[in-house]
Order: sequence, then structure tokens, then C-alpha cells
Amino acid sequence: MRAAAALTWPVPALAAVVPPIARAYRVQCDRPGGPAPLITFDDGPHAQGTPAVLDRLDAAGTKALFFLVGEQVERDPGLAREVLARGHEIGVHCHRHRNLLRVTACGFRTDLDRAHAAITTATGDEPRLYRPPYGILTTATLPEVHRRGWTLQLWTRWGRDWTRRATPGTIAARVLRDGPLRPRDVVLLHDSDAYSAPGSWQATAAALDRILSR
Repeated sequence: MRAAAALTWPVPALAAVVPPIARAYRVQCDRPGGPAPLITFDDGPHAQGTPAVLDRLDAAGTKALFFLVGEQVERDPGLAREVLARGHEIGVHCHRHRNLLRVTACGFRTDLDRAHAAITTATGDEPRLYRPPYGILTTATLPEVHRRGWTLQLWTRWGRDWTRRATPGTIAARVLRDGPLRPRDVVLLHDSDAYSAPGSWQATAAALDRILSR
């Protein structure tokens, strides 16, 4: 039994790239019934990156979904409130940004509790969407998300915008390499460099104009 559990434990981590696994574990990658593509941002709020992204979204008349990090919300609760005030949706990313393959079920519950408390205290909102750091889930963490009645939201396209070599051109090209965005598409981007290459948010913000025009 233990051997079987050990073998299946990391399988959900493949949900972002193997659709049958996503379906089997009730993980949502696309946006069912969405009227338009959904742009999402992870790892914020960030003092420079989040306002830069918000301004570009406003200019394009586009709303997005921000998966917030509890420890970053605690550093700047006002910015978390501004995301909501400007008409965007928020979700839970984590409290501490860690690979869940290295986190116990108990540690995961504690992390979710802390993240949820930080976000609700700062914003007054009750987020019910969740995306794990790196998109990685395990059989030990999935039940806790489902128990809370939250929706697990991954993505269908990404820009690999967290890397040192990412540029506005490479980000937009990767997001759009399969053609214009479709109504069910969910795009993964980052409005923060707290857990990625320093200054990477600048390339993301600059790439938004190209992405949103498509």
C-alpha cells in the first residue's frame, strides 16, 4: 500500500501538461464556457510589477485574474485591495512559494490557511480559485483543496516570462504560437519577480500590449 501511494503521490504534478490527468483529478486548465480568454498573473502583489500590469489592462479595457501570495499581500495589503478595486478577480496562490512535492499535507493546510487569512483580511474578499506554485500538485494536497470547495485553475498557455532571458517578444510569441487566443484559453503570466529573475515583470508588462491585441 505504501509503495503504491508513493508511486501515485506525484502524478497530479503532470496535470498542467497531461489533460487526462487534469480531468482525472478535477483540475481545470481551460476556462469552460468563458466568453473571452482569461489572462492570469501569479506571485504578486509586487510594488512595481502589479501597477504596471494594472495600467496596461486598464488601457486595453481588459480584466484579469491575480493569484496572490500571502506573504506578499502582508507586505502590501493596499495593493491587493487595488487589484480588486480596479475590477479584477483574485485567487489563492500560496503563503510561501514552495514546490508542493516538498511539503507535507499538514504543512500544506497551514500554508493555505495563512494565505487565505492574509488575502481576506487585506481585501475583504473570499477567493475560491486556487493555483499551486509551479502548477504542481500531489495526491496529499489535492484533497485539501477539494475539501474547501475551491476550483483548481491551471492554464492552457504560458509565456515563460519568469526567466532571465525572457523578452517582450519571446513572451508574446510563446503565448501566441498556437494562433490567436481562444475564448477557453487561460494564459499564465507573472506580475512579480519575487520568485523569478530580477526585473522579469518589466518584460511581462511590455508583452501585454501584443498579447491583448490578439
